[in-house]
Amino acid sequence: MIEILQRIATLIVKEFLLILIDPKSRFVIIVPPLIQFFVFSYSATFDLQNVEYAVLDESNTVLSRSLLSRFSGSPHFSLVGMLDTTAQVPELINNRAVRLVLHIPTDFADRVRNHEPAVLQVIADGRNSNVASVALGYVQEITEQYGESLQARFVSTSPRISLIQRSWFNRNMETRWYIVSSLGGIISMVIVMLLSALSVAREREFGTFDQLLVSPFQPAEILIGKAVPCVFFGLMDATILSLAAAYWFDVPFRGSIVALVIVLLAFLIAVVGVGLFISSISVTMQQGLLGAFVFIMPSVLLGGFTTPISNMPQWLQNGTLVNPLRYVVQALRDIFLMGAELSTIWHYIWPLLIISAVTMPAAAVMFRHRTQ
Repeated sequence: MIEILQRIATLIVKEFLLILIDPKSRFVIIVPPLIQFFVFSYSATFDLQNVEYAVLDESNTVLSRSLLSRFSGSPHFSLVGMLDTTAQVPELINNRAVRLVLHIPTDFADRVRNHEPAVLQVIADGRNSNVASVALGYVQEITEQYGESLQARFVSTSPRISLIQRSWFNRNMETRWYIVSSLGGIISMVIVMLLSALSVAREREFGTFDQLLVSPFQPAEILIGKAVPCVFFGLMDATILSLAAAYWFDVPFRGSIVALVIVLLAFLIAVVGVGLFISSISVTMQQGLLGAFVFIMPSVLLGGFTTPISNMPQWLQNGTLVNPLRYVVQALRDIFLMGAELSTIWHYIWPLLIISAVTMPAAAVMFRHRTQ
């Protein structure tokens, strides 16, 4: 047993030295994760700021200008210009000069004074449905607040229903918290997949694979020796990115550090198993790189990072059960935002352990098969 541990330790040191001595490997481990993290964190947000809009105010009264002042004073909107006729609307929308056009009809003020329903027509550019729906949500919120103020002004004696909103875990509904909290898991997966998918293929391409075959190392020992450095560097990257999320982007870290480390370890072991499986069946590093990206893209799309898994078809939801990223994304969000402990996220950890128990032996079997 001691000899086995010594052989594994020798392989681990060898893999660490191969990665650390190679300038390209050092660059891949440190620089791209940081660049990707900050680029995604600053760019990937569902919050809209400065939505360009134009106004066609045919009422041109105190009441209509009062409503429009709420839009001009909002940080979500940016006024592009005032229109004179409805004929100007299609050109602005078609040329993407504005995303919204607010049209206030001539009878707006009269309807308000007569306690009749007043109309604000909103024409949105639906080519980007996500942006349009979010912008229309902001419009609805502003018009509802304006309607409440009119009701208090003109029919102050009538009973009203007041809506009080409270958001748990994310008081200001900042989508950056939602995205950045789980970004460390995705980026660490990319790094670990690249390192592990290229490890065995690198040996074949450099001609050192035959030396491993004639050495006293067993296939399982070789895979463990190659897996440990990948897991270590992945955990290091994920930890650094988690610290950056908490201290640079002020995402609250309310959970347990132990839970964070354990869920990341279970996740990275599962990913390393997939990467070593790909590397075992790859003859060249190019094949290993291609196989890694074939796995990464569907994993990110089906991991619940940007789109909720519950919105997917049922058969596709069932398919995501074998995706390790599905579990770590939700676990990291729960740890950061909800303050989850180890016992709270156990239902995310045991599926990762099962996936690890499948991927690592599968990689060992394929590696042993290719060495025969």
